[in-house]
Amino acid sequence: MEDGQSHVPDACFIRAPVGAAEVLSCEIADALSCLMVTGAEELVSRVIRVKVQGRANFHFPVTLVVPFCARYRGNYRDVAVKIMDEERRASYVTPATTEGTYGGQRGSFAEVRVYALGLFAVVSCLKRENYTVPRRGLSLKLSMDPRVCLSYLPGAFAAPVMAQTTIQPVDTVLLAAVKSRSDVYYYSVASTSPLLYLAHPSSQPLRRPLTVTLPCPPNPERKRDVRGRGKQTQRHHSGSVAPAWDQPASNRVSALGASLKSPKETSNELLVVLVSRDKQWSVLERVTVRNLQNGLASFELTENFDRLLLVRLLSPLQPPHLTSLAERLEESVGCHAVTVVLQCRRDDPHAALVAALPSRDLSWELNKLGAQGYGGPLEASSDISMCEGDQLLLRFSGNITFHTQRTNHLLVRLTEVDPFGNYSSPHYKGTAMFYKVTRGQLEWRGDGAARMDMKPLGDPVCALSLTLPKKVRSVNRLVTARVKLCEETDSLSDSLLLWLAGELSEEEVAELVLSLRLRRSAAQLVRLRAGDSLTSQAFQVLATWRRGLPAAPHQLKASQLARCLAKSGRPDLARELLLRQAAATRQGSLT
Repeated sequence: MEDGQSHVPDACFIRAPVGAAEVLSCEIADALSCLMVTGAEELVSRVIRVKVQGRANFHFPVTLVVPFCARYRGNYRDVAVKIMDEERRASYVTPATTEGTYGGQRGSFAEVRVYALGLFAVVSCLKRENYTVPRRGLSLKLSMDPRVCLSYLPGAFAAPVMAQTTIQPVDTVLLAAVKSRSDVYYYSVASTSPLLYLAHPSSQPLRRPLTVTLPCPPNPERKRDVRGRGKQTQRHHSGSVAPAWDQPASNRVSALGASLKSPKETSNELLVVLVSRDKQWSVLERVTVRNLQNGLASFELTENFDRLLLVRLLSPLQPPHLTSLAERLEESVGCHAVTVVLQCRRDDPHAALVAALPSRDLSWELNKLGAQGYGGPLEASSDISMCEGDQLLLRFSGNITFHTQRTNHLLVRLTEVDPFGNYSSPHYKGTAMFYKVTRGQLEWRGDGAARMDMKPLGDPVCALSLTLPKKVRSVNRLVTARVKLCEETDSLSDSLLLWLAGELSEEEVAELVLSLRLRRSAAQLVRLRAGDSLTSQAFQVLATWRRGLPAAPHQLKASQLARCLAKSGRPDLARELLLRQAAATRQGSLT
């Protein structure tokens, strides 16, 4: 397994008491990367196993420095070192530093002091804000996004409580993708707020309302529509139906019980509060949502919920559709479009690289592969939806684990199974089948990861073609005779087609393609496979036509090809073809 972040040192650094080098062992354990991430975590380093050899005595603490590379940082995410001890208990340590110079190279390094050994990895995770709500109340603007505000009234809780919040952003691209899958949302949903995760003590219910302020921008199409309203007034008065946002509020009755107090410019839109408790989404009814300036909205909660989402609607939606929207958004924030690529090295077609790449970075990643010497024919899948830690299992060898911010490459060595296979092609052909295994289908088994259920994997999510060029082989006389026997007794043998291909000019090949009625796509594939050699092109044309023929006596196929040759202006070759085919048939019968 090769590290996808080639500029990150493939090592870790350990500072420990004298004598530690003799008793500590350190190794790469990337095969366990699928089990090192949970929830919204994203792996940004290699997985490293550190352990004490045998029963040697060892004194803590130990300072561990792990190199990492986080492409996507921001206000909402942070990095931490995740530790999995021998009992598979997970803990997180905030790095003392994340930048430094180690091994003569400056870069991103997470330095932590630990008191236990096991598996270590750097993960990117959503920032958590911990705070205390005193009896006198609290007004808090979250550091991750100051637009999000929580206002606790005095006496909101019977005693001071510890609380925690996390924000999961929902960008416009993600919302557009979810809306595009259903017309129900496409024409009704204008925007949403980020997903807000709240954690209050279950033993302390709210005694006074909690006011929550969230960003939920107005309809982005509104300004453009408003600019055109003056020009369309006359047409609207002539009896045409007004768009949904232009209908009077009295005609837009919400069945949700949520009222809206807002400035004039957003009076035609609805704001709906969705809440979740015990992973069950529901619509919060009988709540007043106030539209504030700059795309903000506020509402009050009278009981504890663990997740909140604010949705701005252009037209009403039924509660089941709204709760389904929240579930789809929550599921989609952890999914990514992935392209699986397979490419061989320019100098060694037997050395192939398979990689699962984020589709949004595909061009950039392919350029990187080209710089590393991978420039052979590229095989790429269509977009596959994958989550952090999901696996793609290969039917012939190995596996790839997908991580959003890391690219794990699988290097495979291709070789032919049957050296005499694909006799009508200058290449050996095969297929790599990819099967998806989600992170939830994997479990610890011994020191590795394994599928919980060993039932068949089902249908592959993609299949990529494999080709290897054939080499000239020296074979003994017995094998040569056996191959010749099978070849010559076949209908329109390769040797006969090779002779005919050598007799045709470029113009005659073009005429023959028309006479044989080959599809345009087949002709294009011939040019790609055969290259610039005219004889190879002519042979591929004839072989492609032969593969498309139904089962028929040898002489009928030869006669059909002879008629096409005659139409192409070569009746002499047509006669010679029939004579050679008849001679080959007689020889096969005598043998």
